[in-house]
Amino acid sequence: MRAYLLGLQSRITTRMAALDGGSFLSDAWEKPPGEKLQGQGITQILENGVVLERAGCGFSHVRGPQLPPSATQHRPQLAGAPFEAMGVSLVFHPRNPYAPTVHMNVRMIVATPQDGEPVCWFGGGMDLTPIYGFEEDAVHFHRACHSALAPFGADKYPRFKQWCDEYFYLKHRQEPRGIGGVFFDDFSELGPQENLAMVQAVGSAFLDAYEPILLRRKDTPYGERERAFQLYRRGRYVEFNLVWDRGTHFGLQSGGRTESILLSMPPLASWSYQHQPEPGSAEDALTREFLVPRAWL
Repeated sequence: MRAYLLGLQSRITTRMAALDGGSFLSDAWEKPPGEKLQGQGITQILENGVVLERAGCGFSHVRGPQLPPSATQHRPQLAGAPFEAMGVSLVFHPRNPYAPTVHMNVRMIVATPQDGEPVCWFGGGMDLTPIYGFEEDAVHFHRACHSALAPFGADKYPRFKQWCDEYFYLKHRQEPRGIGGVFFDDFSELGPQENLAMVQAVGSAFLDAYEPILLRRKDTPYGERERAFQLYRRGRYVEFNLVWDRGTHFGLQSGGRTESILLSMPPLASWSYQHQPEPGSAEDALTREFLVPRAWL
């Protein structure tokens, strides 16, 4: 799993750097002795690029003396168990408002309860957050998710699609974060080899899911209105990640590396009091037609 994740991070950042024309800063880190969490990782980040205004892709492999509360709410029997976790997580914020923000994460956690056998589970998925909605982009993204999961059972895409719709939801706004994708957590039902194969299939599908959309939208002309709306919608993204995201909570609660945990934040965002888009506008269409649960396939 470690070898796969390091290779995945390298493939994605190499491809995105070539598309952008810039380069990712690679920051290898290791937790110092004496800290609660031990381990190492590589944070790769591209900032102020031509295509990607901010793009972070991080690998981490850490060990801790006890699982944090965010990891045991569905597994109370493992509360206090030592654990090992590894994963790759990325968020890309394009410069062009017509190109959607994207998130992808694949991870593995092993906990060893006292006087018990190690317990292993997986999580991950990917989801798309457009500023301006395009049906062909949403269909393409969901089709890639469906294709990645199809070998592991016909139930996986519809289950994980619904899970994604329910998870990436701003309860305080009563609003989805984007047009979804797939999401799964605490997953171990297929057996060790198939679990591993499934999570790797999801990670490996990311470039096929996202790159064609980015290529299609990155050069679309835009002006101050579109840029202002992009920053406003990024504010919603920040709200979800800080208030609701279990991955963010897990990292902070377990004593993770703050700079790496918060690489998902956009470089700029804004908030506007009771913002209401003009009826019938493209901004209004985002809420009415895209920020609603839909069957995209």
